[in-house]
Amino acid sequence: MVKLSPSIFGADFGRLNEQIKAVEDCNVEMLHIDVMDGNYVPNIAFGPDQIAMLRPHTDLFFDVHMMVMEPDRYIERIVKAGAQMITVHAEATTHLHRSLMLIKSFGVKCGVVLNPATPPDVLKYVLDDIDMVLVMTVNPGGGGGSFNPTMIEKVREIKEMIGDRDIDIQVDGGVNSDNVKSLVDAGANVIVAGSFAFTGDVAKNLDDLRKAADA
Repeated sequence: MVKLSPSIFGADFGRLNEQIKAVEDCNVEMLHIDVMDGNYVPNIAFGPDQIAMLRPHTDLFFDVHMMVMEPDRYIERIVKAGAQMITVHAEATTHLHRSLMLIKSFGVKCGVVLNPATPPDVLKYVLDDIDMVLVMTVNPGGGGGSFNPTMIEKVREIKEMIGDRDIDIQVDGGVNSDNVKSLVDAGANVIVAGSFAFTGDVAKNLDDLRKAADA
């Protein structure tokens, strides 16, 4: 079953509670929260304090994507703030396996993020330790970027690597109702939508996305 994870980074922050309620009403499975440090990526967004402020306002599953150098420094605080899944970039940590084990030590799910140019081979020796692979279909750290169609084949390759393991494949970046079906057919089952979800009618956008994904 395809799961939707609207990215709060694409929301109107002046109407944040209203927009969170809108995605809740659409019965989405997760809320995607981007943490950016202005170092690993050029943007700055969200941190443990902001995640903690969000937590009392929704029961949605918090899917936290860390675009942060040396993420181990912040993992405990982000868990305490309310994260239920934390994904880290393979290049952002010196010891990927250690970072994943740290996340799991707090009883939350963990995953690895692959940038468009990051080869799937980095997953080879951690596949038995992760719950999710996040395939970036744009370069990270922006918002509203153009979808990279070559990532469809990358998703297919990762799906083959995973085999029968219970690992989600998430896609993030420029995903919309026109391209989501090709990603799902390749093996993706968790869809992040930021600009597409929150521009205009949230309910219609997410309904269109789910219908296209399930077509």
